[in-house]
Amino acid sequence: QVQLVQSGGGSVQAGGSLRLSCAASGYMHRDYCLGWFRQAPGKERERVATIDDDGYLNYADAVKGRFTISHDNAKNILYLQMNSLKPEDTAMYYCAYARGYCGGFGFWGQGTQVTVSS
Repeated sequence: QVQLVQSGGGSVQAGGSLRLSCAASGYMHRDYCLGWFRQAPGKERERVATIDDDGYLNYADAVKGRFTISHDNAKNILYLQMNSLKPEDTAMYYCAYARGYCGGFGFWGQGTQVTVSS
């Protein structure tokens, strides 16, 4: 079992920055993928960014150049640094863990709200 506890988020004006954190605990397989997802009201959940155990990064086109995903291996904390935020970034953000490849995300954080005002 893997437990994911999120922190960070909040409200910010357009152009501002926020950082999300996700502390992971429990057993993690040596081959894993960690990711950030978001879901806005009335929309489907979308993948924002992922990082795997080899450090390979992947970003959604909508956030490339503005968001940075990172993983502190020593502390086992996943981060999402969000810069140049836009109102369309407003959503509930979730961190997630997948054993193996970046597709089977079976463990999720509790979610944290990000609101960007214009």
